[in-house]
Amino acid sequence: MAKDSYLVGLIGAGIGPSLSPALHQREADRQGLRYLYRLLDIDVLGLAPEAVGNLVRAARDLGFDGLNITHPCKQLVLDHLDALDPRAQALGAVNTVVFDGGRAVGHNTDVTGFAAAFARGLPDAPLERVVQLGAGGAGAAVAHAALTLGAGRVTVVDARPDRAAALVDCLVRHFGPGRAAAATPDRLPELLAEADGSGGLVHATPTGMAAHPGLPLPADLLSPGLWVAEVVYRPLETELLRAARAVGCATLDGGGMAAFQAADAFRLFTGREPDSTRMLGDFAELTGTERSGSHAG
Repeated sequence: MAKDSYLVGLIGAGIGPSLSPALHQREADRQGLRYLYRLLDIDVLGLAPEAVGNLVRAARDLGFDGLNITHPCKQLVLDHLDALDPRAQALGAVNTVVFDGGRAVGHNTDVTGFAAAFARGLPDAPLERVVQLGAGGAGAAVAHAALTLGAGRVTVVDARPDRAAALVDCLVRHFGPGRAAAATPDRLPELLAEADGSGGLVHATPTGMAAHPGLPLPADLLSPGLWVAEVVYRPLETELLRAARAVGCATLDGGGMAAFQAADAFRLFTGREPDSTRMLGDFAELTGTERSGSHAG
């Protein structure tokens, strides 16, 4: 007999503004479920990111059904799980943990969330050359998604060359040689110039979040021939998106990815089919926007 009561949570840093609780609980209410979604903010708890393993164990012992995992714990959590689904294994990053018979199983719904949002918001965007800023947990997911969507080549730029190289090694193993490359930030001007008209920029670092305001790159590197996709969704309009629209870029905010990945996580936690379109509407309502997605010019 299917359950009708669930206890889930989110582990991360500075997650007070997260919309995940509301997105999950609204869908659960419509499906007649009792659904408690709790924030386990390591900043509030005074814990280091490395404490994620202790939090996962505590949640399992306390009877949680699952957890979402966000920055900066998506990769650190790997060593504390009993199993990974193939996508999470390939990415080396987990954003959803399901407790199954005492086992903690890691999944990644960021990949499917970003892919669905991109296909909806920038359906005609050229994908020959994609430049991606960030090689962390979110970066691994969106690079995988971009290549799954048919990107010809994804160049990963990260302040930590070892992290960019590790992600590229993973991508090449799964998508073949020549599909991904690593680069240092000083190469951004030439890389974005090469992508102008044939691709765009994916931003996958915390810069632009409420707790990390600012631009992740100089605004004068943007040009109208680029599209710009953002993974940050609080705030929905980041400084990067404002700068991109100011020069005429087509843009994709992080709202669609947030809603679609939440729908996929809800399915994993409950075994029930969510209405992702309805959850996208919830996101728009919660952020006070008529819609989230792409904006041309």
